[in-house]
Amino acid sequence: MLKVLKYLKRSWVSILVIIGLLVGQAVCDLSLPDYTSNIVNVGIQQGGITESVPKVISEDSLNKLLLLTNSKDVETVKKAYIFIDKDKAYNSEVDKYPILKEENVYELKDLSDSEIDKLGNIIGKSMMMLSSLEDEKVSEKIVDSMISNMSIEFEEKPTLFELLEMMPDEARDKYLEESNKQVSKMPESVIEQAAVNYVRSEYKNVGLDTDSIQTNYIFITGLKMLGIALTSMAATILVGLLGSRLAAKLGKTLRKDVFEKVMNFSKTEIKNFSTASLITRTTNDVQQVQMVMVMLLRVCFYAPIIGIGGVIKSMNTNSNMAWIIAVAVMCVLSIVVVLFALAMPKFKVFQDFVDRLNLVTREILSGLPVIRAFATEKVEEERFDKANTKLSKLILFVDRTMGLMMPLMMLTMNTVVIVILWKGSYAIEDGLMQVGDIMAYIQYTMQIIMAFLMISIVSILLPRASVSAGRIIEVIETDEVIKEPKRVSKEDPNKTGVVEFKNVSFHYPDADENVVENINFTAMPGKTTAFIGSTGSGKSTIINLIPRFYDVTDGSILVNGVDIRKLKTKELHSKIGFVPQKGVLFTGTVRSNIKYSDPNMSDDRMYEAARIAQATEFIETLPGKYDYEIAQGGTNVSGGQKQRLSIARAIAKDPDIYIFDDSFSALDFKTDTKLRSELKSVTKDKTVLIVAQRISTILHADQIIVLNEGKIVGKGTHKELLKKCDVYKEIALSQLSEEELNNA
Repeated sequence: MLKVLKYLKRSWVSILVIIGLLVGQAVCDLSLPDYTSNIVNVGIQQGGITESVPKVISEDSLNKLLLLTNSKDVETVKKAYIFIDKDKAYNSEVDKYPILKEENVYELKDLSDSEIDKLGNIIGKSMMMLSSLEDEKVSEKIVDSMISNMSIEFEEKPTLFELLEMMPDEARDKYLEESNKQVSKMPESVIEQAAVNYVRSEYKNVGLDTDSIQTNYIFITGLKMLGIALTSMAATILVGLLGSRLAAKLGKTLRKDVFEKVMNFSKTEIKNFSTASLITRTTNDVQQVQMVMVMLLRVCFYAPIIGIGGVIKSMNTNSNMAWIIAVAVMCVLSIVVVLFALAMPKFKVFQDFVDRLNLVTREILSGLPVIRAFATEKVEEERFDKANTKLSKLILFVDRTMGLMMPLMMLTMNTVVIVILWKGSYAIEDGLMQVGDIMAYIQYTMQIIMAFLMISIVSILLPRASVSAGRIIEVIETDEVIKEPKRVSKEDPNKTGVVEFKNVSFHYPDADENVVENINFTAMPGKTTAFIGSTGSGKSTIINLIPRFYDVTDGSILVNGVDIRKLKTKELHSKIGFVPQKGVLFTGTVRSNIKYSDPNMSDDRMYEAARIAQATEFIETLPGKYDYEIAQGGTNVSGGQKQRLSIARAIAKDPDIYIFDDSFSALDFKTDTKLRSELKSVTKDKTVLIVAQRISTILHADQIIVLNEGKIVGKGTHKELLKKCDVYKEIALSQLSEEELNNA
């Protein structure tokens, strides 16, 4: 898989952009639970009041607050507020604080955050005490207690604040110290909540619209959440777009490299991999890598950020419930490991099963006429069903195994939510948490679990993609048997078109014995060299050695006076017009197939090639004639028509060397005779090599090479071979009468 990732080097800018977007998205996603918590805690419970220090306070309330503040801090509190005299107040100030019509007001100065924090620490407990003293029963009870400890008799029972005002600073400080000890035992969150509640009641007291403050806070916070969500959505869309484009580009590059590599493969490599496997590697395997690459780009950067960020955020919310997250993560990992252990072995054989199904399907579709002719449809159906059933069972097992993941994950997540609510309820009761904090904690926990879940899913898909990547790289890094020469030799201009075999022997890579052995002959321009022999004698093998479909095992083949292994393969092929034993046509038109070697060749050259190949007659009867659409594999033309179009394609190329590998076998005798007669005018200065089964095709060849069991057993003209080569004479007599042979 790492070798495939190297292809992403050229896309590093896009990867950096994706990482930046994912970081931004993770930050947005991690901030949303905080806003949810704020809406519940601040917006609903605190009425939209965010500060624990009143920005405005009535003179009466401030005086009461000062009475409950330590004497050494009183001056600090006074300096923090600006006095607004009701008699000198502006209309704008009266509109802002309606209480100014009746009472003086103090407004908080523009203080720094540190100064406000200091002020909050001073008056926080005082505001909590003040809130509790607003209860008349509590206040009266405290007054009775204080009077009972005093030696003074009052004509009229004073209020608590009147008593506090009468007390000397030292006595009052001592009383407040005792009270503060009781308050200090309470959690800070409870003290802060009480302070905020006092601020809210004071705002209401001075005439501020607290309902409007609450509504505005919730609305503005909601808008911020919407903006963050939209930003996260935009980042997700951009990451998806960039990731898909990058993965598609990678897929395109891999397909291109695999295809270009396969185009340079010899028949040896094609045989080693098999055609079906190469098709699977170019399509399905690349698709697997491309799909996983999108997830890798999305998850490998996003999940760690969201997971680590979620842990940090949740710990800041409440560290006492960290064990819940740890247990949840362990459960998720346990589920993934078990499912992974069950599914992983199946992933390793999945592609092999796909290869097998493709192979069977390809064989059946290619051999459909033969299957019908032998009435073996049932046998082939069973063969296909066997391969299909194996793949289906494998897919069903993997899908069912992985299908358990989501229900188990949902069970884990819902259980975690219940545990958090259970533990959180006690924390709320003890004043350690608020309702909004519980909601935020649940969201953080879900983000952490989902991060691990995403990584787990990728870790499950990765092995299959890794197998696919290995199969792709195996093709790309295959060492080709047919190698391009490091140094190209110069051709001999006096030997243009000359083909020489010098002591050539060859055996296939997986065979021990030679197919052909010690082959020596020279094919000259203007001459026809024919090969004949029994089936398996090595005729087609010799022909396939000339274009370097295979390389010789021993000896050498020379074209234009140069060993073909010292010629560029493309240059060698440009000199050869090859017509295979089985006519091969490509999807397109008759025109595109004849002009295959040069799409820009003139129509006159195409018409002439078709005329010589005896293809004009049937082409003129086709709908559209030369623009007639050829189906895949040429299935909409007959075998003889296919051969004639293949021959026309080679003639239109006008090469120095013509190779016909039993290319006249599907032609009737009349067409064969006409074609060879017309062919003489085109090949009079060319080298012609013909593999034939029919003696009539090669009767007039300038040189006939007779092969038997991979060795040359005769060489000469038709008449010479009849006299001195028993093998040739035996083949000839099996096809023609003695009288026909003597008159030939």
